[in-house]
Amino acid sequence: MQKSRNSPLLRRRVVWVTGASRGIGFEIAKQFASIGCVVCLSGRHMKSLRAAAALITESGGTAHPFPCDVREARSVLAAARRIGLKAGEIDVLINNAGITLFRSFLNTSLKEFHDVIATNLEGQIACIKAVVPSMAKRRQGWIFNIISMVALKTFGGSSAYTAAKVGMFGFGKVLREEMKQYNVRITNVIPGATETEMWSKENRKKFSYRMMKPKSVAELVLAAYQSPDDAVVDEIVIRPILGDID
Repeated sequence: MQKSRNSPLLRRRVVWVTGASRGIGFEIAKQFASIGCVVCLSGRHMKSLRAAAALITESGGTAHPFPCDVREARSVLAAARRIGLKAGEIDVLINNAGITLFRSFLNTSLKEFHDVIATNLEGQIACIKAVVPSMAKRRQGWIFNIISMVALKTFGGSSAYTAAKVGMFGFGKVLREEMKQYNVRITNVIPGATETEMWSKENRKKFSYRMMKPKSVAELVLAAYQSPDDAVVDEIVIRPILGDID
């Protein structure tokens, strides 16, 4: 009989969360830690990662910080190797690291455009490249790509962000098709307005009553992970109850 991925007879699952020091990434890490997974937190700032890991540990979970700049391929590979040595092979990747830029294309420099693409598209692809060979070899694994509502709906002033997220959305669909033969699951997560620091303080104050909490998004990601073994959630579209903020 095939054991469930949540079975206590299996070793503790290793979950790598990028962009994990705050917001959606941190809340997802907390959710996976709550079911006994070993969560490995990545981001650019070690101090913030240590603080996040300490909060999870204080709550009874197991969390380790692994600094990583997803814009640098060497940094990504080094973090993946360190996780392997410390915690074991990565079972779940939460591909969450990202930056945003709300500015018209006319007022966006090529450098700014490149920075957004390098983080939100190339960086996420680099993280996937670091984990899929092992997942395919072991014939198990799950990758959650945290994308954005801009992949489905047009918002002015977000050309760079949209280019990256639409690219990641399409890439995730192709990857899903290629990896299903290896029993590796790919889920694109498309959240609408969520109350995180991606939004300015002014907009968070103005629209907080219409925004989702990061914990709400995290709980839905965990629910998808806990779906039956013979099914997979390809996409999760999550909107605030009052709809999108235009």
